[in-house]
Amino acid sequence: MAMNSEYWDAKFDVPEYIYTKEVNRFVKQFCEHLPAGKMIDLAGGEGRNSVWFAERGWQAENIDFSKKALTKALAFAEERGVAEKYFAHIADATGFESVLTPVDLGVIAYLQVNNQDLFDAIDTLVDNIKPGGHLFGVWHARENLVEGFGGPQDPSVLPTASEVREFLETLPVEIETLENFEGQIQTRDGLKPSTTLVLMAKRL
Repeated sequence: MAMNSEYWDAKFDVPEYIYTKEVNRFVKQFCEHLPAGKMIDLAGGEGRNSVWFAERGWQAENIDFSKKALTKALAFAEERGVAEKYFAHIADATGFESVLTPVDLGVIAYLQVNNQDLFDAIDTLVDNIKPGGHLFGVWHARENLVEGFGGPQDPSVLPTASEVREFLETLPVEIETLENFEGQIQTRDGLKPSTTLVLMAKRL
């Protein structure tokens, strides 16, 4: 699976929003109760999650290595009237410097990369979250390869709860939720089952 910025620039260089303008349902479910503050949406793409936060009063920073995606995210923020609360930052997820740090919330949604890169990204993100803040993550789970649909078909970029838990034990966080959730995705053949890994942790 190609993961360079040129690949993603080409993918995002279309008029429509590939991943829609609707906030991810797990992001909404787990984060809508949090009081507004500052947040980082790491590998935030076209902005469907970070713009939702900005609409709810957050200062939101979308960090992604695709210029095309961030251009669309800025246009989306402008469309929704939240451009003054919205920041776009071109950087690699595994090493970045945030303009808003320290933040109250770090979101990492569907960054499907190998575990070493994923854990480097989580480590850097946690470094930018203030004590008492939250880390939220959501990924296509490895269990989808045998039990569901959706997401990459490469096991090396599909994390498991046990792998993420083992890594988080090395970081200053307290896990509140880390489990697979069952859901459905729309396919050409109708609704199919899909397994999603969800993380919510508090920065110590």
